[in-house]
Amino acid sequence: MAANMYRVGDYVFFENSSSNPYLIRRIEELNKTASGNVEAKVVCFYRRRDISHSLIQLADKHAKELEEEKESPTETDLTEKQKHQLRHRELFLSRQYESLPATHIRGKCSVALLNETEAVLSYLDKEDTFFYSLVYDPTQKTLLADKGEIRVGPRFQADVPEMLQEGEADDRDQSKLEEKLWDPECPLTNKQIDQFLVVARAVGTFARALDCSSSVRQPSLHMSAAAASRDITLFHAMDTLHRHNYDLSSALSVLVPAGGPVLCRDEMEEWSASEAAMFEEALEKYGKDFNDIRQDFLPWKSLTSIIEYYYMWKTTDRYVQQKRLKAAEAESKLKQVYIPTYNKPNPNQISMTNGKMATVNGAGPGAYHAAGGGRACESCYTMQSAQWYSWGPPNMQCRLCVSCWMYWKKYGGLKMPSRAEGPEERTSPSPASNEPRSRSHGPRQSNHMVPMRNSGSPKSSMKTKQAFLLQATRLTKLARHMCRDIIRLRRAARRPFVPINCGAIKAECKSSFNSS
Repeated sequence: MAANMYRVGDYVFFENSSSNPYLIRRIEELNKTASGNVEAKVVCFYRRRDISHSLIQLADKHAKELEEEKESPTETDLTEKQKHQLRHRELFLSRQYESLPATHIRGKCSVALLNETEAVLSYLDKEDTFFYSLVYDPTQKTLLADKGEIRVGPRFQADVPEMLQEGEADDRDQSKLEEKLWDPECPLTNKQIDQFLVVARAVGTFARALDCSSSVRQPSLHMSAAAASRDITLFHAMDTLHRHNYDLSSALSVLVPAGGPVLCRDEMEEWSASEAAMFEEALEKYGKDFNDIRQDFLPWKSLTSIIEYYYMWKTTDRYVQQKRLKAAEAESKLKQVYIPTYNKPNPNQISMTNGKMATVNGAGPGAYHAAGGGRACESCYTMQSAQWYSWGPPNMQCRLCVSCWMYWKKYGGLKMPSRAEGPEERTSPSPASNEPRSRSHGPRQSNHMVPMRNSGSPKSSMKTKQAFLLQATRLTKLARHMCRDIIRLRRAARRPFVPINCGAIKAECKSSFNSS
């Protein structure tokens, strides 16, 4: 019962094609449609076979850099088979969402951010376990490091200098060190500091009354006083005290210079209503990814300004109202859904018909008759299996055993490295399936890459054309000019099957050489 209960946040296998590997998705929402069916809003994860070869090279370079940073590299200790299967466990996170029918769920899996402190073999030891370290953008076709990576290693550690002995000179560059902004041992009492802060708030309120733009944004006295009581005013007051060596009279004169009272504004006051609305829209789309928020929505704002505004915005009533609305929406949505175990026969399943092999869906007329009855599994080369499945294009007549078929569906590759997949698995076969893909999902299959059979099978009908070069010797080049009365090049080129009298040409060349 618990295995068939799927909840928001679960990583699951989705089947959108009977021949292709499962899709790996994370459930974000479960929504009930008007027809009574349940649809899952999911986050897309991509396999290596779904991205271009250039991006795979970039991913391998990133993995190599991570391996070099480790104190004890483990990649060199892996066998070729382990390296091959480890590539099947690597995924690429994306920010792409799609909606899929919940009835297409085929089981749970586990996806985790690559843990640099954990041995990579641990991912192979666990069933249905995957990892990711890069984020794939299917629109821009880019790969970027996940900003949530675990920062472990020497490059993320601080270098703690040795403690200075008493009387030892400090030769560090003081301009690069921290600056002291407040002295807790100052001569002023807490009451005097509080009185100065009250004066600073009063000056801020008066400054807003004089400022035309502030009087429009805060039309009432209460709003102006509330804005003047924010942290920006208090920070300015305490900084003024510190800069004037905690002399109250000197600091007060700075708060109200000759030009009028000092007006201190924070990000909440600087941003317009339209900018605030754009920020909320961006936050809904990207979450707390402030770099993307700035790039796509607020490019004229600095990253510091956006981050400061976010933490101030979280203290407003607007944030509290949105949080309540989201909580109410979450209460009305489904928390979990029960999906019974899928036990319908796969169309690629091979059945026995009168002692001959035939596919359930009839992949091709006579595709699995006596000629295909004794073929081994394309992955593990076994000859015995409780059930066989057709794999790859129908003209190739490839098949997989039960174990290798489940491995193909879950991990998107074959157990054993073969010429069919190559070092980067870019030659994975294109299954012969006419089933439509789910919307907004677009992994492309390679059309020109056909699996090469390893043993006992006919060669592919699509052969690679090899170029050749016919290089003439110097004697042949001379003969073309010296024996023009014997060799008629145009006539010989038009009749390639008519033999040329090479003996007469040699004799003519020798006589020409002797006479000259």
